Amino acid sequence: MNVKDCMNHHVIALEPEESVAVASRLMARHNVGALPVRARDGSLCGIVTDRDVVLRCVALERSPQETTVARVMTDRVASVPPTASLSQAAAILSREQVRRLPVVEGRRIVGMVSLGDLSHREETAMEAAEALSEITANVKQL
Repeated sequence: MNVKDCMNHHVIALEPEESVAVASRLMARHNVGALPVRARDGSLCGIVTDRDVVLRCVALERSPQETTVARVMTDRVASVPPTASLSQAAAILSREQVRRLPVVEGRRIVGMVSLGDLSHREETAMEAAEALSEITANVKQL
C-alpha cells in the first residue's frame, strides 16, 4: 500500500503573504494543526503549524493580523511522494520528528499524510506508534 491510498486528498494551503490570523482561522475551521504553504508557482515552500503560531507570533506578542505566514512558517519541510510506501512515510515522520507530511507530486501539493493516518493501517500501526513515541520523548526533553 502506498501513501496515495491513505493520504488526505483535501488540502487547504496558504500563500506566504497570508496573515497568521487567516492561518489560525483556517486551522480552527478545518480542525487541523498544520497547513502547507505554497509559492505562487504552486510549489511547496513551507508549512505552518499551530506550534509555529504560538511560539513565533503569540509568545513574541506579534499581531496575528499583521504578521505574515512567511515570518512564522517552517521553510525546511520534509515531504513524501504519493508513490512512497507507508513504511517509508513512517520512517520520514520518525526521522524528522513531525506528525504530518505534505504529499508532493512533481512540485505540486496533492495531499497530506499524518501519523494518525498510518496508525489506522494494520501494516504501519506499529511504526506509527514508535514514531509517535520518539517524537513525544523528544518533546518531553525540551
